Amino acid sequence: MNVPGRLLPLLVLLTACGQPLAPQAPLVPALATGLDAYRTAAASGTAFYAIDPGASLVAVTVRRGGLMARLGHDHVVASHTLTGYAAPGMGRADVSFRLDQLTIDEPQLLRDAGIGTSPSPEAVEGTRKNMLGPVLDAERYPVVTLHAELPADGRLRVDITLHGTTRRLELPAAVQVDAAQVTASGAARLKQTDFGITPFAVGAGLLAVQDELAVSFNIVARRWTPPVK
Repeated sequence: MNVPGRLLPLLVLLTACGQPLAPQAPLVPALATGLDAYRTAAASGTAFYAIDPGASLVAVTVRRGGLMARLGHDHVVASHTLTGYAAPGMGRADVSFRLDQLTIDEPQLLRDAGIGTSPSPEAVEGTRKNMLGPVLDAERYPVVTLHAELPADGRLRVDITLHGTTRRLELPAAVQVDAAQVTASGAARLKQTDFGITPFAVGAGLLAVQDELAVSFNIVARRWTPPVK
């Protein structure tokens, strides 16, 4: 079944663990523009870390719903291509990922989510088309961006921009910092409708994707050193 197109990728990363969303926040600067702030900080000696996509993962579990849910499939969508930067000394990080680089239903991630069945390649392709096309409109909104701030109270505050909508969220997360790397991990739940996305449904809702999504993440950033001129 091709229903799970309505799953939001990461998101992801930083969502509100069941807490109500704050009013829509102003759009954050593009990641490319924000890089200048990190380079300037690094040149002055501030520790600057670059996201390691090979060691980082955001996974979103999408559950079926509706009276005929038994006819559908649960799915896991994931990003292994996170990019961005973090500067703990500045109390900020900027992360992004492309929707068209998401994976769907990797066997290990399905097992990790407790999903015992694997959809056919045809079903996976149908899910991808629904997700990138009518659901997320990836041609118009190809990138998800996140701007995170860690104030003194320890609550991770994040502006997440998805599907043309930006929200400011608060998220408890495990963050570790040392001289070599920064790691952030946790789990959260979000609703697609909070970002203006209508969960996919057929048969007047008899078979549908649940609005709420389960997100898990583990992000690793390595210490970056400016090149010697």
